[in-house]
Amino acid sequence: MTDLPDGLDIVERLAAERAIHRLLSTYTHRLDNGDFDGVAELFQHAEMDVLGNVVAGRDGVRKFVEMGLQVHADNTPRTWHTLANVLVDIAPGGDKATSASYYTVHQQTDGLRLQPICTGKYLDEFERHEGQWRFARRTLTLHLVGDLSHHVKGSNEEVVSRRATA
Repeated sequence: MTDLPDGLDIVERLAAERAIHRLLSTYTHRLDNGDFDGVAELFQHAEMDVLGNVVAGRDGVRKFVEMGLQVHADNTPRTWHTLANVLVDIAPGGDKATSASYYTVHQQTDGLRLQPICTGKYLDEFERHEGQWRFARRTLTLHLVGDLSHHVKGSNEEVVSRRATA
């Protein structure tokens, strides 16, 4: 195979990008399903920065998600995360990578008609450990904010205030 400028061949690059895309999608599926243990597992070796609130490791991420998100009668947050415009960059050597992706969160509850509630960007760092890709860091940015009253614990004003100072 032909080596690319970063020293990887095309098959290695595509395999790395596919594994990273799978991690990104696994996160959204677990979160929308209310599988907060599964979300925490994905970040067990990582740090997460959500609007300036930094947590690390399985226990830190689990506690943060559990304390910050509302869970409804079906034991889920009643959300639907969509990722778009995913850009993955593999570092020279092939054991580290970054990605930037847009997210849109839709929600519907008994008291909220189906609607987008927020958009933003995930800025992620990954590392390959013993042949497997894993999250190393996530920074979540918030771009547009709708009605978060059925999603986060606290008010929209508190979330927007955190966004302004992050």
